[in-house]
Amino acid sequence: MQEHEKMKEKVKQQFAKNAQKYVASESHSQGNDLSLLIDWLRPTSDSVVLDIATGGGHVAKTLASHVSHVFATDLTEQMLENTARHLKQHGKNIWYVIADAESLPFLPNTFDIVTCRIAPHHFPNPDRFIEEVQRVLQPHGKFLLIDNVVPDDKRFADFMNTFEKLRDKSHVRCLSMREWQGLFAAKGLVEIRSLKRKKTYDYPTWVERTTANQEQIQRVSQYILSAGEDLRRYYSVIAENNQIQSLEVDEWMVLCEKR
Repeated sequence: MQEHEKMKEKVKQQFAKNAQKYVASESHSQGNDLSLLIDWLRPTSDSVVLDIATGGGHVAKTLASHVSHVFATDLTEQMLENTARHLKQHGKNIWYVIADAESLPFLPNTFDIVTCRIAPHHFPNPDRFIEEVQRVLQPHGKFLLIDNVVPDDKRFADFMNTFEKLRDKSHVRCLSMREWQGLFAAKGLVEIRSLKRKKTYDYPTWVERTTANQEQIQRVSQYILSAGEDLRRYYSVIAENNQIQSLEVDEWMVLCEKR
C-alpha cells in the first residue's frame, strides 16, 4: 500500500473512532467562522453546494436552509453515518456521499459553491484536492476554504505540525497561506476575500479528542512545554504547574472564485 493510501486509512480509523466527538466539538460546532458563511457566500435558493470532508456536518447544516441541495461528502463512512443521524431534523435537502477529497465522484462544472472546513490538513495531496475543487465548480462558482495554517517560518511551521502529528496520527500537514495561494493561482481560483484569526484551544479537551492514552497526551504536552520561549509565545501556550491550559493556532478563512 502506498504511503498516501496508508495515511487515508489512518484518517478513516481516527474519524470512525471519534465521530461523535467531532459533532460535539466546540471548535468545530461553534466556531465564529460559521456565522460568516452566509454573508461571504451569498447563496441563493437554487444554489447547489458541495461540502468536502463534512466531518460533523456543521457547514452543511448552516447552509442547508439557504440553498437547493447540499452534498455532504466524507472519506469515513462511520463519520458520515453519524452526521446523517445528527442532522436528520435539520435538512431534507442534505445528501451524504462517501468520497475522497482528492478524487470526487462528480462531473465537471456541477456545483455553484464548494466548501471545505478544518479538514485539508488531513489530505496527503492538497494540490489534487484543489484540482478537484476547480474541476467540479461551475465557472464563477465560489470556493470557501477554512483551515489551520502555519507561518512561513519553517521552524514555527514544523513545531505546529509536529505537535499536531503527535496528538493525531491522521494529521498530514498544515500549509501556510502562501502555499495555499500558490495552489489557487495554479488552478485559476482567484482569491476575493480572506480573514486570518487566532483560534484558542481548551488544551485538555483538544488533546484528549484524538489521543489514545495518557502516555500519548504526556508526549504532546512535554514536546510543547520543552519548546523555546519564542515558539510558546507565538502559540500563546498557557500553563499552570506544568499543565497546559490553552494554546492558540492561526486559522485562515478564504473565499475564491473560479475564473
